[in-house]
Amino acid sequence: MKTLAIEWRHYDKGGQTCDRCSTTGSSVKDVVARITDELSCKGVAVTFIETLLPEERMGESNLILFNGTPIEQLIDNDDASENCCESCSSLTGTETVCRTIEISGETYEEIPADMIRQGALKAVDMII
Repeated sequence: MKTLAIEWRHYDKGGQTCDRCSTTGSSVKDVVARITDELSCKGVAVTFIETLLPEERMGESNLILFNGTPIEQLIDNDDASENCCESCSSLTGTETVCRTIEISGETYEEIPADMIRQGALKAVDMII
């Protein structure tokens, strides 16, 4: 059986993360739960890894990897960017930027479930 490892990286301070990472986390966990059985039927085992980041690795926060490939490399017209995150800034005590995803010119601070599912299925096509 082949494996699809889905990793979600996010900043963590004392068990707390920013609002946008929290929303992304809920979405990624929901997608993993929904596609695990579906992909099992295709001979693909899904694993989920949640990596908690210290402040020094803030640039990786809100990153989703599929077998080590960032989501923005799997989705057409998608690119990573960043903007000021009030929630992270509140946690760190300094003005902080957080990772975003841009698709066809539209910026997403929280990564939507349908985008995560699309990334997962593209990654599976690469391993089947």
